[in-house]
Amino acid sequence: MMWESSCWQDTFSIAVELGKKTSSGDIYCLEGELGTGKTVFAKGLAEGLGIDEPITSPTFTIIQEYYSGRIPLYHFDVYRIADIEEMYEIGYEEYFFGEGVCLIEWASRIGELLPAGCRTISIEKDLEKGYDYRKITISD
Repeated sequence: MMWESSCWQDTFSIAVELGKKTSSGDIYCLEGELGTGKTVFAKGLAEGLGIDEPITSPTFTIIQEYYSGRIPLYHFDVYRIADIEEMYEIGYEEYFFGEGVCLIEWASRIGELLPAGCRTISIEKDLEKGYDYRKITISD
């Protein structure tokens, strides 16, 4: 599936709709350069799940957990993972194979740990189409 977004509100709305369809056990790998709107997407997904807590990027904590929605959201940012062992230390398997939804920013950095069935969300800029333009692709 592919969408085009011309502003952050479009990106947010696309993610809200995905969140409404998300099921327990889903794992989404969120890829995109710095500044493409990954946190905006995470906020929209959380809203679609019914989460009413403020969503922040887990850049320095690796994971943020949200429980106020219809199913838990585990929001990872593995950009700063220096060694795959750090994922074992935080008990990643409990999240990946638990009852919630995982959203993993920079998931390609931990590719060897990702189970089969993850879906990839790619957010790409195209400055020729405008500063705020984004192409959002979701693939299995």
